[in-house]
Amino acid sequence: MITIQELLFNRGLDKNSKIKMIRHKDSRLDLYELYKSNRSEFLAYQNSQSKDVFKGVEYIVSFVGEENLLSRFIGVYKILKTEKIISDRFVYEMEEVFGFEDLKERVIVKWTNAISWHQYIKNLMEVIQIHPGLHYKQFTDYTDFILNYRELKEIVQNQYSDWKKMLAATKGIYLIHDTLSGKLYVGSAYGAEGIWGRWREYINTNGHGGNKQLKNLVDLDLNHAENFQFSILMLLPRTITADEAIKKERLFKNKFGTNSFGLNSN
Repeated sequence: MITIQELLFNRGLDKNSKIKMIRHKDSRLDLYELYKSNRSEFLAYQNSQSKDVFKGVEYIVSFVGEENLLSRFIGVYKILKTEKIISDRFVYEMEEVFGFEDLKERVIVKWTNAISWHQYIKNLMEVIQIHPGLHYKQFTDYTDFILNYRELKEIVQNQYSDWKKMLAATKGIYLIHDTLSGKLYVGSAYGAEGIWGRWREYINTNGHGGNKQLKNLVDLDLNHAENFQFSILMLLPRTITADEAIKKERLFKNKFGTNSFGLNSN
């Protein structure tokens, strides 16, 4: 069994220091998305506690909680000082400790006690998985994710097995959101490799997938696809014909008005 302690100590974390491991989990917030998109807000969330749970602690090993007690490692932080503010919350000044970059976001452990979200490092945590460069959540369901272009590019180029297996297994109607302009594009995937095959075309063409208006945007700015977000609107049966899929696609184009105000040309 490989433990997170073994990985951290081998990279220089002082085992003689007072260290706590913390697992962030909040039903009100998508904390991993907050961590990725707004690091300063996430750190403010981490640094403020209702009780002085880090009293005397020198370092914290931070995780974001996922399903079934799985927890994703996101860094080691040194506590510099504690300050209690008027609202009776304890605010800790922390700085990230470098030297663990190759483990961040990649290492998944199984938390030993769901009730205790902060535990001393003596409680061994087994490493369940180490992902090769994973910077997004694992695939869980077809309709509960939004991938930005960089995330989709990493998934496709590295052929992450969970995503490839599930996206190739179904056909569907998908949405591309240009976050720079706010405009939408509706497309359909009905080829042999389903959504995986269609979305792979976007990566192979620098983001446009052969679509006229998207190509115009990419031709004007080679990095414009960095603004694209990909999501699935509807799953289609594997036996659906091209004509039936296009009919469903047209329905969503009409719903969103993407021919008149979006990025669809027909």
